[in-house]
Amino acid sequence: MPKFAANLSTQFGEVPFIERFAAAANAGFRAVEFLFPYDYPAEVIKAELEKHHLELVLFNTAAGNVQAGEWGVSAIPGREEEARADIDRALEYALALNCPQVHVMAATVPNGADHAAYEETFVRNMHYAAERFAPHGIRLLLEALNPVTKPNYLYSSQYQTLAMMERIDRPNVFTQLDLFHAQLVDGNLSHLIREYAGRYRHIQIASAPHRHEPDEGEINYPYLFSLLDEVGYDGWVGCEYFPRGRTEAGLGWFAPYAK
Repeated sequence: MPKFAANLSTQFGEVPFIERFAAAANAGFRAVEFLFPYDYPAEVIKAELEKHHLELVLFNTAAGNVQAGEWGVSAIPGREEEARADIDRALEYALALNCPQVHVMAATVPNGADHAAYEETFVRNMHYAAERFAPHGIRLLLEALNPVTKPNYLYSSQYQTLAMMERIDRPNVFTQLDLFHAQLVDGNLSHLIREYAGRYRHIQIASAPHRHEPDEGEINYPYLFSLLDEVGYDGWVGCEYFPRGRTEAGLGWFAPYAK
């Protein structure tokens, strides 16, 4: 049976972020993920995790200047010093919060920019990140983002992240299989789950095409959850979806899996 982590950046928006840990625990979740921890001291987040007996299973490196269209800086040529500072900061939080994996955000590539230069910069920064995180047994993840949700991101297809993982060629670097993004770009989700088992180390879910609860739309999630069991996936499944209404009202799909 898959184990699910609440995403505190998209779920439980009815309350302030720091109160979402309690809300997730009360709803039956035993783990959480979120985009960024950096607005809070690590000890504040750690206290919430411990108070509510929650595991933290994923967060991202910093996004950069979101208002300027950035979504990560690790692939931007000339920003290596900033990227590596973000990587170091993420490591500090991961160690303090006992988080086993971090998604390293790449970057959006401006129209007309040299895409190959962005890829080369990202590979170099990922080598740096892999070396920093490896002694602590922490995994690094790469995630493809569909071009509707995040135009011009470094990679949009699962096959691009798989190729990038091979290019980086470090034992603690894996892909992050977000089934919402994958459906919008690649499709054939059962093939991705079967063929690349072991290369992805984190799953995220949402309905397609509207990114709501996984009980609507074109993806048959009960089938895919059974398939994840079949291939022996033992990681977490992050609920990175935007509820149709109040979060608790849409958790009927989760009831059979809550422990």
